[in-house]
Amino acid sequence: MKYREDKYHKPLSILGYGCMRFSKKGGSIDLEKAEKEILEAYEAGVNYFDTAYIYPGSEAAVGEIFRRNNMRDKVKIATKLPQYLIRSNEALDKYFTEELSRLRTDYVDYYLMHHLTDVAMWEKLKDVDILSWIEEKKKAGSIKNVGFSYHGNTENFLKILNDYDWDFCQIQYNYLDEVSQAGKEGLKAAYKKGIPVMIMEPLRGGKLVNMLPERAKKAMAESDRDWSAAEWGLRWLYNQKEVTVVLSGMNSLAMVKENCRIASEAEAGELTEEDFKVLENVKESIREKEKVGCTGCRYCMPCPKGVDIPGIFRCYNAMYTESKGQGRSQFVQTVGLTKEPAFASQCVECGKCEQHCPQSIPIREKLKEADKALRPLPYKVGISVARKFMFRKAK
Repeated sequence: MKYREDKYHKPLSILGYGCMRFSKKGGSIDLEKAEKEILEAYEAGVNYFDTAYIYPGSEAAVGEIFRRNNMRDKVKIATKLPQYLIRSNEALDKYFTEELSRLRTDYVDYYLMHHLTDVAMWEKLKDVDILSWIEEKKKAGSIKNVGFSYHGNTENFLKILNDYDWDFCQIQYNYLDEVSQAGKEGLKAAYKKGIPVMIMEPLRGGKLVNMLPERAKKAMAESDRDWSAAEWGLRWLYNQKEVTVVLSGMNSLAMVKENCRIASEAEAGELTEEDFKVLENVKESIREKEKVGCTGCRYCMPCPKGVDIPGIFRCYNAMYTESKGQGRSQFVQTVGLTKEPAFASQCVECGKCEQHCPQSIPIREKLKEADKALRPLPYKVGISVARKFMFRKAK
């Protein structure tokens, strides 16, 4: 197993165990199976285990497995504050205490503000005095490192990143998401500040393995590398020195063994020009299904009315390269739940964006198409309700 360092020079396995996708048995987590998989990863050198308050049964399963095997002081646990449920300072202790109980521990190694999509969510936590709370917990030793997980645009990521002396952060990042969400710009900005970056969705929830077009599979098979689709995705990440830990939601011994092997071999800077050509071919084959030829260059931005043009097009395309549900889900997270509205319906058709688009995309026309596809009536209602809940003032 290869290791990279956290902010305080402590070694972290470059492969982290994502504990959201444990196998189920009778509607609950199959604890015996999960235990075998976790122990296999641990024996191979994995020392970073990531869970969250809202992963059903996950914290309790992790806590029980570590208790059974006397492992707590030998591993690093990462879990998350459900910030979307916080309305008062008292709630901070309520949820944190519950998490410690589930995890059967009195401290968390890496504690994240979960699922921030906008700087406004971080500001709302500051309104309930989260900063003093964090300082108190760190001083007491019940939280060792504090960070945040992020699903939003690059601009808001950078604002949150620069607003506090974070110990680490967690972003969605893979070879299809180089210019979406925090993106490569966010990754490099965190690295420059000395902030470790944990990667979630390295294979887009398995879609970069199970939903690849035939042309993409052929490009990989015909390369000089004897790598699976998963290995291509993971090695692309490990190739970047800015990446600290890559989380994988492993739920089979075969998956654990393969991912641990890759993490014991991969090196930063190992990919060749030919390797990058293969991945470009893969990405082009995926993009053949896209509805809009947007590259995410952002030359169209900023929109004078606040429309997130590249964000909307990325989600619209995801409806056809992945699934309608996935595209709409990504839209809700990255566009729908920003404090300042960024919907296509805000477009006044001034045309400034089209004057700067290198791809000559008829942006105004395509925004209307995208909005109709991404926001059918149930989604409009759902987003409206969620926005009122997420952005209502704390007590």
